Amino acid sequence: MQKVPLLRPLATCALIVAVWAAAPLGQYTITVNRDRLINAQNEPQNWLLMNGDYGSQRYSKLTQINRENVGDLRMVWALALGGMQDTGRNGPENELNPLVDNGFMYTSDGWGTIYKIDARQPDQGSFAWISDPGVEHEGNTSRTRGIALWEELVVANLPDGRVIALDRDTGEIIWDQEVAQVNEFGGREAFRAAPLVADGTVIIQNGTGDAGTRGWVAGLDVETGEEKWRWYVVPEPGQPGSETWKDDHNAWKTGGGGIWQTGSYDPETNLYIFGTGNPYPIYDAEYRPGDNLYTDSVVAVDVATGERAWHFQYTPNDSWDYDEVGIHMLYDTVIDGRLRKVVSHFARNGFFYSLDRTNGEFIKAEQYVNDLNWTAGLDPVTGRPIDYDPNLDVQIYNPEARALRADRDRMKRACPTWHGGIAHQPTAFNPEKGIAYGVGTEGCFSQSGAAVVPLSPEGGVDREASEPREYTSDLYYGSVAAVDTDTHELLAKTVTEIEVRSGIISTAGGLVFTALQDGWVVAYHDETLQELWRFNVGTPLKGAPVTYAVGPRQYVAVQASGRHHHPVKYDNLETSSYLFVFALDD
Repeated sequence: MQKVPLLRPLATCALIVAVWAAAPLGQYTITVNRDRLINAQNEPQNWLLMNGDYGSQRYSKLTQINRENVGDLRMVWALALGGMQDTGRNGPENELNPLVDNGFMYTSDGWGTIYKIDARQPDQGSFAWISDPGVEHEGNTSRTRGIALWEELVVANLPDGRVIALDRDTGEIIWDQEVAQVNEFGGREAFRAAPLVADGTVIIQNGTGDAGTRGWVAGLDVETGEEKWRWYVVPEPGQPGSETWKDDHNAWKTGGGGIWQTGSYDPETNLYIFGTGNPYPIYDAEYRPGDNLYTDSVVAVDVATGERAWHFQYTPNDSWDYDEVGIHMLYDTVIDGRLRKVVSHFARNGFFYSLDRTNGEFIKAEQYVNDLNWTAGLDPVTGRPIDYDPNLDVQIYNPEARALRADRDRMKRACPTWHGGIAHQPTAFNPEKGIAYGVGTEGCFSQSGAAVVPLSPEGGVDREASEPREYTSDLYYGSVAAVDTDTHELLAKTVTEIEVRSGIISTAGGLVFTALQDGWVVAYHDETLQELWRFNVGTPLKGAPVTYAVGPRQYVAVQASGRHHHPVKYDNLETSSYLFVFALDD
């Protein structure tokens, strides 16, 4: 079976601690420019973007660590970071990995402190600088999913709604813009995804749809931080898609659709392709009759203008929390004997989809989770759920799994769970073998119906007057899945007792790596998912592993943070903020 690889496509002063290494500082031969980012896969010694490359493939051509020797992998150094102050029992939602450029690492912690680390020594890492942008802890949440590099800048969005750019050699803040705001009902916008810089535009997004805001994606000028354009997930009346919000109380104003994972970029078409979150209120579909565009969708916007080019909606009129914010991988591959330009996605609703990335046309999808009952399947032509009825304002789907207001006293069991299958967790694609990999949560949950009450005809939600929802989970566990991107056949799956909140990478050494919340870093055979190695770092892991090289030596790095805020098994580890690095013996 032939596979075709991807065709290359100032408010607050910073506290800066400089700890320069004794080695010469002239480490850069070229800035992290547009050409390097477009061709990031050709620099396997580096990891220049959060998801490895613009196509979010998270694939490395490095082979020194392979199936035969991965059992000899050992920790060679670790470095304590900040970010645990004032975080409470759950710890920060720090689901990120470091970026690596020519032996130097760049990363962040949940309070927005940025770190440059000299990783050129074989057995230690040391801080080059630490830059604290002064985020107030009170009223904010410690949370980050990463940063971006562009030329001489490190770009980050902060928990307090600011976006900053720092000089990568000194850590000095170059510009500082407050972008996220509070809406008229008190819903506070915030960043839940790493920024991405494409063609000189910093792309950021509002991720707090579940707080009663409208998700949006915006483009900032990378030189100044000034906003160039903004596109809202939930349209206002009169805009395309507004006809799919058929209520009489302005539900669009608090309609959700938060974006809490970084999208992908196609340089050939200049499109930014990203997933959107669930509508709000989450579980009461009758509050917001209609398909609720553009929630639970993949959307492509023009990076130059911010205009929507195309979209595909996975679950119209959702009421299970099946938001589709997760990674959308870009690659060229053969499907059913035809070469296609693909965007693929492990959907939270339990199906693995392939779409045409030039126009959003549905190509193929198959179930990848073990348990799925919310729909009888997908239409093979349109990709819509088979039981979707365009004549209904409130969809029924499988009535045994769909809790509506009439089900106030009845629990309806739905699969997959509202945490599954794969949500924000970064996925991976091996272009040589045509295999896509995903890690996440499987199982089912039950919920009753409950009516949400509008605050007034002008919009807003009356939380005190709204009915409480009852819910419970069962069959709750983690999984690692491998899918053939041609046939969409599930090739292999391994189950973990604890949900996987991190992500996965694939390497040319025949391995995939992931990390678990109970402290394990794990390597699997990339075709069978047989476990080949594991190491416990003693603290919860939610950051996806990355791999890089300094000289001939290959390393694997993973960043720790707090545990997830929902109950999990093995909940007796102390949270910490560390960077762990592994390698083979010299």
